Amino acid sequence: MKVLILNGPNLNLLGVREKSVYGETSFDDYLAGLREFYKMVEIDYYQSNVEGELINKIHEVGFACDGIILNAGAYTHTSIAIADAISAISCPVIEVHISNTAKREPFRHVSYLTAVCRGVIAGFGLKSYELALQALLDE
Repeated sequence: MKVLILNGPNLNLLGVREKSVYGETSFDDYLAGLREFYKMVEIDYYQSNVEGELINKIHEVGFACDGIILNAGAYTHTSIAIADAISAISCPVIEVHISNTAKREPFRHVSYLTAVCRGVIAGFGLKSYELALQALLDE
């Protein structure tokens, strides 16, 4: 099984940014543990702060991999273009958020991606990614 974890803007700062919301672990450290535990899955990773680069990556892998775990960051609440990219591909996409966006600012309560994703996992910290991976494995 081949899965892409795709992170959007500011998620390159995990471990240093707003630790009370996002925790103290860097994504690289978390990813190493995830790969170690799920050795039977080829887990690729890509992060960009640029909307078009995220769309290009969705197009690139969306017909070849078994699933995408997507944390689009703030683009979740603004990007019809990312939603359109998800709609255009054949592999399942699971929307992930580290924090519980429903408990945060009102603008974070709206997701343009939810309607085109297989499901949403939010509010479990970095474990949200593992829960999404487990959902893909269970399909």
